[in-house]
Amino acid sequence: MAEQDKKDLPEELPAPLLQFPCEFPMKVVGQRTDDFAQQIVAIIEKHAPDFNASEVEMKVSGKGNYLSLGFLVNATSQDMLDDLYRSLTAHPLVKFVL
Repeated sequence: MAEQDKKDLPEELPAPLLQFPCEFPMKVVGQRTDDFAQQIVAIIEKHAPDFNASEVEMKVSGKGNYLSLGFLVNATSQDMLDDLYRSLTAHPLVKFVL
C-alpha cells in the first residue's frame, strides 16, 4: 500500500478493556480509625447505590496502623469508575486505591 493511501485510512481505536456493566474489584488502603470503613462505604454507595457493604473484606496491617478494604462494585461505565476513584483518593485518610 502506498504511503499516501495509509494516511487516508482512519486510525483504529483499541478495543475497550472493560465491557460495562461489570463487577469491578477494588482495594482501598488507609489509616486505621474507628470509622474509616464506614466513611469509605458511604463514598462507594454514592457512586454505586446497589453496593453490598456486607461483602467488604477488611484486613489490618501487621503493625495495626492501616486497614485495607477489598470489594466489588457494579461498574456501569468508565465515568462511574473514574468518579469513584477520584472521590476515594480525595479522602484524607486514604493512602492508595487499587
